[in-house]
Amino acid sequence: MAGRDITSQFNEIYDSTYKAVLSYITARCKNAADIGDIAQETYMELYGLLCKRGADYVRNGHAITLKIAKRKLYRHYTLAEKLRRFVPLTVTDERGDEVSLADLEAEEESASMEEMVVNQIMLEEARRFLRQKPDDVKKVFNLYYDAELTIAEIAQALQMSESNVKHKLYRTLKELRELFR
Repeated sequence: MAGRDITSQFNEIYDSTYKAVLSYITARCKNAADIGDIAQETYMELYGLLCKRGADYVRNGHAITLKIAKRKLYRHYTLAEKLRRFVPLTVTDERGDEVSLADLEAEEESASMEEMVVNQIMLEEARRFLRQKPDDVKKVFNLYYDAELTIAEIAQALQMSESNVKHKLYRTLKELRELFR
């Protein structure tokens, strides 16, 4: 009987939140191909939560589902993931071919310990590089990638011109690319 209550509650929440959650995820996704996966993970976690805590645990299905979606988006687009789009993170394998670290991470289970160490070293180098930047550059970079604000919103929040925000952001990205070239 409890399983049926959970399924009914899940279906009600799903039906009442799907459009809003999908809109939220779509608006914040960097890659349209990720939308379905993140939406599916969101509702899988919701169902798991209902199974674990019981059907009566969720009082506001809309709020909790959006909270889960927000967390899924954040985890999906970590700093490493964001850097990978702008910085060609590659290593040279034993044959002399360049191999993308993104590909290595996808095959992480079969990857050797050496490859994982190289990956970690490069990511730490990028973090260390960003920590050495002036505060205003760090703020621009963090607001753009972590808070996902637009350039106009960042300019308003930091009280600087949009061209100044763009300059700081794009110059930092160029320096990161050169660092890993």
